[in-house]
Amino acid sequence: MDDLPLVLGSGALVLLASVFAVRFSIRLGLPSLLIYLGIGLVIGEAGLGVQFENPELTQSLGLAALVMILIEGGLTTDWREVRPNVGPGIALSTVAVGVTVVVTGAALHWLFGLDWQTALLWGGVLASTDAAAVFSVLRSAGIGKRLSSILELESGLNDAPTYIVVVLLATGTMVDWSLPLQLVYQLAVGGVIGFALGWVGAWALRRAALPATGLYPLATVATCVIAYSGAQFALASGLLATYVAGVVLGNSRLPHRSNTLSFAEGFGWIAQIGLFVLLGLFASPSRLLDAVVPGLVAGLLALLVARPVSVLLSTLPFRVPWREQVFLSWAGLRGAVPIVLATIPLAEGREGAQLLVDAVFVVVIVFTLLQAALLGPLAKMLGVATASEPKEIQVDAAPLDELGAVLLQVRILRGSRLHGVYLAELRLPKGASLSLVVRREEGFTPEHTTRLQEGDELLVVTTQAARTATERRLRAVDRAGPIARWKGERGD
Repeated sequence: MDDLPLVLGSGALVLLASVFAVRFSIRLGLPSLLIYLGIGLVIGEAGLGVQFENPELTQSLGLAALVMILIEGGLTTDWREVRPNVGPGIALSTVAVGVTVVVTGAALHWLFGLDWQTALLWGGVLASTDAAAVFSVLRSAGIGKRLSSILELESGLNDAPTYIVVVLLATGTMVDWSLPLQLVYQLAVGGVIGFALGWVGAWALRRAALPATGLYPLATVATCVIAYSGAQFALASGLLATYVAGVVLGNSRLPHRSNTLSFAEGFGWIAQIGLFVLLGLFASPSRLLDAVVPGLVAGLLALLVARPVSVLLSTLPFRVPWREQVFLSWAGLRGAVPIVLATIPLAEGREGAQLLVDAVFVVVIVFTLLQAALLGPLAKMLGVATASEPKEIQVDAAPLDELGAVLLQVRILRGSRLHGVYLAELRLPKGASLSLVVRREEGFTPEHTTRLQEGDELLVVTTQAARTATERRLRAVDRAGPIARWKGERGD
């Protein structure tokens, strides 16, 4: 009890240092995970001398953090943007994983003489890309929606199959004809459970009159965690169920949606910071030196051989241009996921598992620096970098149960066609009314002659029956201006 102030204070200092480090990592175009790993190494045995060598606890805390990261990833995934690229995204998260495992494993079996199960285990650990690493770099690389959505789907979905493969190989499960059936069952049932619980959760939240705004984000996150637990109890993929539930909830008309997304984003950052600092604390710099050569060889095989082959084979049916294939091959960044996966065989006591963990640390540190540094220039050289596009308006909603109505909050972003539109031209459907405009922190009741401007915040009151039509009208004018209907824009 006497150590509690020291523990809390130290944890708060680490959190603050990690939060401010994000600013510098984004400015440099590097994943913040490297800074968090560095903080863990400084705290650990080679720095301040804190000893932490518990692979079972590391694995458990790592999986818990991955669940929270996947929740945030699912909730912030815009289905309208990723839907056109579902095919390539799913192929990269399934077919590409299998190809990477086989190609990397075969190469390591031939080079180092590893037995097949150990070699394939190395391939499985290195097969998963990391959402946190990918998108912390993509944010500053200026990549178009097509490639970003493909990578987003891949990094969100490929944790599940790689986790299944690593667990089967680490526990010594016999590889026979039933293995593909096990994989199909776990992924299919996990996806169904995640979708069902996400849909039920969204339905319940829309009809619940909770006494405080902050309860809606808690209920949303809890629903995703229940999806993970439910799938695990059903012997299915809990990670896939978590992500699918998050996607369903994040693309539903949730009350206080912006607050929920902000809460999930903050929770995701805490999970990332805690996970990477923990993994840095778990690492031993003295052992990493012995893992440099096998780590570099395995990383080069995964990056220059297995990844391009897996991208080529998985995207072949979708006619992805070769320039985009090259970029997708280079953008497969590794991060926390491979390190967490590597602790599974270590916790199982498999021979050589410690070398695998250390080698994966080398791969993450060296190749994340290399790939991240060249990602932007490569995108420009290949012609896949695009200018930033204006974001579409986000409509947040809060239920007014006693009135049977909904309060919509809308912010007019830069580049929106709502700029310059007169209130009379907005033509909201019957049952909806623009009740307040907040401009430069001053609110006023609009009139028919009021002209909307960029940066305005609008409060629209609408009945439940008119809500969908109201949101569509707002989106249509945002995209095409007051004559949206003449242009065929319906705001879907």
